[in-house]
Amino acid sequence: MINIYKTVGTRITELKFENLEKGCWIDLRNPTNDELTLTAQKTGVMMDFLTAATDEEESARIEIESDQVLILIDIPIFRTPKDYETLPLGIVITEDYFITVCLEHSALIGELAAGAPGLFDTAKKTRFLFQMLFKSATLYLKYIRNINKRTDELERHLRQSMENEELFKLLDLEKSLTYFSASLRGNYILTERLMRLRAAKQLSQLIRVFEEDEDLLEDVIVEYKQAIDMVEMYMRILSSMLEVFANIISNNLNIVMKFLAAITIIMAVPTMIASFWGMNVPVPLNETPQGFAVVCVIALAIAFATAYLLWKKRMF
Repeated sequence: MINIYKTVGTRITELKFENLEKGCWIDLRNPTNDELTLTAQKTGVMMDFLTAATDEEESARIEIESDQVLILIDIPIFRTPKDYETLPLGIVITEDYFITVCLEHSALIGELAAGAPGLFDTAKKTRFLFQMLFKSATLYLKYIRNINKRTDELERHLRQSMENEELFKLLDLEKSLTYFSASLRGNYILTERLMRLRAAKQLSQLIRVFEEDEDLLEDVIVEYKQAIDMVEMYMRILSSMLEVFANIISNNLNIVMKFLAAITIIMAVPTMIASFWGMNVPVPLNETPQGFAVVCVIALAIAFATAYLLWKKRMF
């Protein structure tokens, strides 16, 4: 799917591909090979740059050619309240165009495309790039906070009843935070490299960094650093929580087993006495009319005495 956007005045206007103009933002979402080939022919962008983001395993990096720059970052993807992932987003900047490539629709691109008038200018490619990086960082922070709230909800449920389903949900959230941690580190390194390369001649021809842009890039680095600190903190909390609940479940199992063992011992006493007096041989009190009652009283007395001793030893 190809979407073309261009800032006209203060408004974002959507264009058709045949009306492609300089200063446009070309958004490729889950593009086909034909769409990638057509875009490469129209814009002169290398196919390797356009296809870089179609590999889910690609990591954040920068590649610079004489007339184009590829910036690959990882963006967060929300699937369900317990399932968050990351996907690569390819950003290709040329003298005339700003191109983004992603395998799926994302909240990042969706919010930018439907942004308020004056939010960004597609012709100001450097500032638009930094705004996109900043939006990515804030989206990470938003999803991390959502994961933390979801973790608190699951913790309250687990305090009331220990269910495997809740533990599996916590494991899913821990996996999401692991994805976030790896992606955020890659993005953070990339933004620091952008800061170092901003004065490089080859890069400055395509990405002209002005003073206000430097301030925005510094804000991006700060946001990514904050997101990394938050995700590491929540990962430690979640890991500790899983370990604690695993110990609680094991302890509860031990309590149940101890209680069942005590009940088994108590029930074994009258069972053993009944088995002795149930034999087909002469036994004491065999001829006594109250023999059965006496045996029952003796069995119950021993059972109660055993129960009292086990209770004193805190077996139940």
